Amino acid sequence: MAEQKSDSGRARVAVVTGAASGIGAAVATRLARDGFSVAVADLDLARAEQASAPLPGGAFAVQVDVAREASVRQMVEMVLGRAGRIDALVNNAGIAGQSARCWELPDGEWEKVLGIDLNGVFYGCRAVLPHMLERGSGRIVNVASIAGKEGNPNAVPYSAAKAGVIGLTKAIAKEVATQGVLVNCVTPAVIETPILAQVSQAHVDYMVSRIPMARTGRPDEVAALISWLCSDECSFSTGAVFDISGGRATY
Repeated sequence: MAEQKSDSGRARVAVVTGAASGIGAAVATRLARDGFSVAVADLDLARAEQASAPLPGGAFAVQVDVAREASVRQMVEMVLGRAGRIDALVNNAGIAGQSARCWELPDGEWEKVLGIDLNGVFYGCRAVLPHMLERGSGRIVNVASIAGKEGNPNAVPYSAAKAGVIGLTKAIAKEVATQGVLVNCVTPAVIETPILAQVSQAHVDYMVSRIPMARTGRPDEVAALISWLCSDECSFSTGAVFDISGGRATY
């Protein structure tokens, strides 16, 4: 992919949340390789610093708790203060939550998962959009899941949150469709990342059994798609849902 440069010739700036590991780390690596200066945002600042250190293009770490709107706003302000602009935001931070039937989940589990997986995406969009709209340019990519389309048993909060991300993406995209900002989401099937340690092996086996290609996806495969969605080459897609599911998606 062509190196991403701003109108002034400087490298464009991308913010990736949950970027210390898994899909987020792969996205940060790919965007840095494709010419972005990447803000590696994560709750774990030490791991974010480790993840950003080897990246080219002036990558840097920033701490954020996506479940807290004030923290997300502070992150955006910090990035703008340091880099002067935000050209792309990848709302990737998320948790799987516990694997259990909905009536067996502990109190607070619903709120915890939705607070990170759905509210965090909304807070990110809400914080960065005024800057992007003022400049008349921007790309937002929200990481949803095939679970948001089909609904995975024993993952009710996660499935509901990711369905919400899909609806949120479509609605915000329509609000800004004529103002130079494109908002899309990706819906991966099961990807081989540390988040799988949060769920039972039976749940992992169920998810893989639903994939016609009969394998898990790789973080770099998701990162390649997201990098294109952050680029100028993506110019006529907004409010769209891009499946990366090994054939699992049915619509």
